[in-house]
Amino acid sequence: MKTASLHVHLLQSYASEFVADLRGQLDPGIQVSLRDDADGLASCHVLVAGRPQREQLEAAKRLHTLIIPWAGLPPETRDLLAEFPFISAHNLHHNAGAVAEHAVALLLAAAKCVIPFDQALRQGDWTLRYAEPRDAVLLSEKTVLILGYGAIGRRIARICRAMDMAVLATRRTPPYEGDGIAGEIYPPHALPALLPRANCLIIALPLTPQTRELIGANELDLLPPGAILVNIGRGPIVREEALYQALVNGGLGAAGLDVWYNYPRNEEERVATMPTSYPFHELQNVVFSPHHAGLTADTEPLRAAHLAGLLNAAIAGQPVPNKIDLSKGY
Repeated sequence: MKTASLHVHLLQSYASEFVADLRGQLDPGIQVSLRDDADGLASCHVLVAGRPQREQLEAAKRLHTLIIPWAGLPPETRDLLAEFPFISAHNLHHNAGAVAEHAVALLLAAAKCVIPFDQALRQGDWTLRYAEPRDAVLLSEKTVLILGYGAIGRRIARICRAMDMAVLATRRTPPYEGDGIAGEIYPPHALPALLPRANCLIIALPLTPQTRELIGANELDLLPPGAILVNIGRGPIVREEALYQALVNGGLGAAGLDVWYNYPRNEEERVATMPTSYPFHELQNVVFSPHHAGLTADTEPLRAAHLAGLLNAAIAGQPVPNKIDLSKGY
């Protein structure tokens, strides 16, 4: 049943263009208040925020829905929501296409040695063109294993299939038969049997207690020699030292990494924070990316459109999409 009105509070600061775009797509019965409006927070039904504080949730006496304006659930938000069981939490998946494209860009850059070729040729050095054995990898007819077959994982699978790759995938929930995109889909416990088949491993998982350090030295050793790893999930899903050693020792052929282990804590640190405690930057077989996969010129219009879709569903009395299961962490 449609409700007469819905009050939404945006806890973060958004550009005026974003707010205008959002309001233009909303049902007339939806009221939007902005960050500095304390009365708006107190009276809102829906809060749009990734990392709300306890006092903010306590102040929002009418709150029943939290929308995290990206994919994922920060650990501190998960812990806090356990104290507010009447609040339903939801994600936005507006950036699934961008993240999937970025994952495949990292895969291609790592497989084709784009970075070292570029750096050498900028100096007039053509010797890598004539080097033997050749380091660039043909991906066609190879097998990719995608860990996390959700909105992003499925898009990655479509692109890999278009490159004539065989696609394997894991997901926590059935069904486990192939879906026409991934040829084979398995539960997570099948991972040890799948890794030896994977020339490429793409990690698109959320960070949960179950996925933290899911990939360590033993798992990396199961991959075929020269395999390529791409991580667009969260850094700590792969054990930091094990990843570095596998790249140094040749167990892994290459890696493309958009997610890391150290992040700047403030604006000053943005120009002086190494993303890892190990010297990955000395390695030629790693492609660096600053957790930028979901950020494009189209990100904010897509965010507004997807957020409007969730809010319009809420006022129409329909189930709000992308509900998070706090017990699973996603």
